[in-house]
Parts: sequence; structure tokens; C-alpha cells
Amino acid sequence: MMTANPHRRAGPALVSTAIALLCVGALTMLVRDRWHPPEIKSAEAARHSMTGQVARAAGARVMPTDPSLAVEPKPEGPQRAQPANPF
Repeated sequence: MMTANPHRRAGPALVSTAIALLCVGALTMLVRDRWHPPEIKSAEAARHSMTGQVARAAGARVMPTDPSLAVEPKPEGPQRAQPANPF
């Protein structure tokens, strides 16, 4: 009866470990932008940045949003259902 040679298993194990580490690194690079909050600029700052240049080139204008109303209207449609388990 032959016994398994542990050195024959080390090669494929090292290759699969290297591939797994490369995959983890690639996935980390794909989702790294979700770790930081988005950079939100005011309309005035956006006018003088790349956003404003692109908007002007496309024929658009960068304008601030309208202020919210003091009394917001009630949304149309059915009411939201009560959750079954609020905890």
C-alpha cells in the first residue's frame, strides 16, 4: 500500500492560495469606493469645477436646487403597512 506524499499536495495548495489572494485583492479594489462618503459640492463650487465645464460643453447650466417648502404636501398613494415585528 502506498502512502500519499505530502509534498505533492503543497504545489496545488500554494497555487490555489495565490489565486484566492488575487481574487480578494481584485474584489477589494472593486468595492473600495463604497468605503468613503460621496463628495457633495455646492452649485457654486460645481460651476467652477469639471462638472461645470462638462455641463457648459453640453449646453446645460448648473443651478442650486429649490429650497424645500415650509409645509410639505402629503404624498399620494396608500399608507405604508405596519411592519410585522418592529424590533
